[in-house]
Amino acid sequence: MPPSHPIGQEAEMQTLPDFQIETIATRTGARRIVGVDEVGRGPLAGPVTAAAVWLDASSLPPILQDSKRLGSAARAAAFVQIMALADVGIGHASPAEIDDVNILQATYLAMSRAIAALRMPPDHLLIDGNRLPPGLPCRAEAIVKGDARSLSVAAASIVAKVTRDRIMTDLARRYPGYGWEENAGYPTKRHKNAIADLGITPEHRRSFAPIRNMLCG
Repeated sequence: MPPSHPIGQEAEMQTLPDFQIETIATRTGARRIVGVDEVGRGPLAGPVTAAAVWLDASSLPPILQDSKRLGSAARAAAFVQIMALADVGIGHASPAEIDDVNILQATYLAMSRAIAALRMPPDHLLIDGNRLPPGLPCRAEAIVKGDARSLSVAAASIVAKVTRDRIMTDLARRYPGYGWEENAGYPTKRHKNAIADLGITPEHRRSFAPIRNMLCG
């Protein structure tokens, strides 16, 4: 079946994500409904990371919100619950891949890898945002602000955020001084100052303007 159109931005936002979108999808015959979200499109360093999550409607993790609304301790607790109760796939695209194909296509690549990493294949995908990656294995919907509306997408957003933050903390130990354990590679003042003082690492995205301008300069 062809992908459906994105759910419009004019739709009323819920205070907290719920299972309504998933329930509607079951009425069309879907049985394995998976939420997909990514994190890391904006940083100057590190991978872009995506997660795909199938939630069992009879055993939902009690702590689920859009990851942007949770503090780090609450996100970590939710991550543990999701990993214990859900089918989770995680995918990444490296800085080299981002430079090679551009950040949008690398995001799609990470999403495709996350979907492929699920234990069981989905039959309906809920993709955060207003675009669908090409070549999806089943029917899909683009859900604008999906991480604030759908429990499945909110779970994917939490998994992606916690996973990538841990990667950046590990990379911070290999490349001290850039503050990645705090800024996750985003272009904070400390990070940009460290690039000027310490130079560019293999984890930096050379196609991004601040890095590219330094290389050209």
